[in-house]
Amino acid sequence: MNLEVSNRNVFGKSLSSYRKKDKIPGIVYGKHLSESVSIFFDRLPFIKIYEEKGYSMPINLVGDGINELVLIYDIQVDPVKNSVLHVDFHAVKADEKTEAEVSIVLVGEAPVEKQGLGKIELVKDSVLVEGLPNDLPQNISVDLSKMESIGDGIFVKDLLIDNKISIKDSFDLPIVAVVEIEDEKDEEELDESEEEIQN
Repeated sequence: MNLEVSNRNVFGKSLSSYRKKDKIPGIVYGKHLSESVSIFFDRLPFIKIYEEKGYSMPINLVGDGINELVLIYDIQVDPVKNSVLHVDFHAVKADEKTEAEVSIVLVGEAPVEKQGLGKIELVKDSVLVEGLPNDLPQNISVDLSKMESIGDGIFVKDLLIDNKISIKDSFDLPIVAVVEIEDEKDEEELDESEEEIQN
């Protein structure tokens, strides 16, 4: 998927007027580039691509003499307006392996939660993988349907991935765990007791 970009020679406070016109500033860097490249691109096409590709799937930056395969490395967001302020892109080569953080997505329903015996806790929401850029997945699904009792867990070693990529994180790290819900009940009972005392 292509994102149209243009070269940028505007920096600092001068960028605010461009952002008002839905132009987002960014920078492209990579070990095969002689120097970083400052760019502008339109907000709406970028948002559409980000929602489809995420951080771990490559996109093509094209236009104004630029033609680079990149991964989104970092997005700076205005905490008040929740708008994109700046994007860092990592330039990669299609025939060279690279590393990327891939998000964990929980799917299915856990019997232990359905029966009210415990709750699912997401311990690790992404894993570091390595592979050719075009083989990197947007996310990795974790099936909760076998989580039946307290103490059950899913670890990095349990993740199902394509053999074209490899996981760089320790295989013993937990991804999902089933935890007791007694503590929540105790807190609710404590709150109720405090209300009774105050009344």
